Amino acid sequence: MAVPKKKKSKMKSRSHRAAAWKLNAPARSTCPRCGNAKTPHTVCPHCGTYKGRVVIDVG
Repeated sequence: MAVPKKKKSKMKSRSHRAAAWKLNAPARSTCPRCGNAKTPHTVCPHCGTYKGRVVIDVG
């Protein structure tokens, strides 16, 4: 069985573990009414529509 030649430092092991905690960017889609970017399955913050209906009044 293989044995490491030297002890791995705390910094090396912690940075190795931290690589698993990377966050992905949130998904983006375009609003069919105004064309601005928004997250899927949410109300468009620019025009206030969701599934073709006006849900909130954006001034």
